[in-house]
Amino acid sequence: MMQQQYERYYVPAQSPWPIVGAVALFLIAVGAGNTVIEATNGESGHGGKILAVGIVALLVMLFGWFKNQIDESMSGLYSSQLGRSYRQGMSWFIFSEVMFFAAFFGALFYARVISVPWLGGASNNAMTNDVLWPAFEAMWPLIQTPGGTTTQQMSAAGLPTINTIILLISSVTLHFAHVGLEQNKRKQLTIMLGVTILLGLAFLSLQVEEYIHAYQELGLTLQSGIYGNTFFLLTGFHGMHVTLGTLILIVLFFRILKGHFTPQNHFAFQAGSWYWHFVDVVWVMLFLFVYVL
Repeated sequence: MMQQQYERYYVPAQSPWPIVGAVALFLIAVGAGNTVIEATNGESGHGGKILAVGIVALLVMLFGWFKNQIDESMSGLYSSQLGRSYRQGMSWFIFSEVMFFAAFFGALFYARVISVPWLGGASNNAMTNDVLWPAFEAMWPLIQTPGGTTTQQMSAAGLPTINTIILLISSVTLHFAHVGLEQNKRKQLTIMLGVTILLGLAFLSLQVEEYIHAYQELGLTLQSGIYGNTFFLLTGFHGMHVTLGTLILIVLFFRILKGHFTPQNHFAFQAGSWYWHFVDVVWVMLFLFVYVL
């Protein structure tokens, strides 16, 4: 009777990177929260320093963990069964990111469709309007807070539209890079991936310019009520995801220059591609619901 052969499943040794990543995210959360509080109250503190330390720790974790993963992969330790586990893990990770952004889009929906009309007296809430904010006018965006802070709406024209075009083009160039990898056209792969990285960096630089325009010329800040809060939270978290996606693509680019990946074995590239396309889809929805509608 022939003995059944089982596929080897590699289990790595204990790693310091999960705890480093957890500490980094904790420092980022504390630093970002304190930075916002200090900016709101006009105080000077250590929020920015804590945030900077958290970001540095996160970058160290990412590149350290990436290095371990690359070394394991190139050493032939991975099997097809482990590859399926990676695909499932990446799928669940993207699903968690979908839920993350769904929460913020849900908050935007609640504010625009429920809270603002109620404050204006809709749905038999005239008493709410009379007691809480008698002079309130139900409209979106809210360009005036109860405290008297006024702002201006961020137009969809200009930088937001340019950034939308940039991200849509980057999805196309990344697709052709993937096609080049599957067809073993290394030159096409390298050029198209390089163009995608440059487009990602261009998006981030234009978003910084947009934030400067919002603060200095429109008076649109985190203190601008529910409109300013939802605008900066949605666009800011998306910008963080674009930054992470760009870092992933840069790592993939250098791996390609070193001759990594084959048409048959390139899940790391595929995972990075999934993440980038997801970020692009989120931006299209963000552009529609935050800037246009």
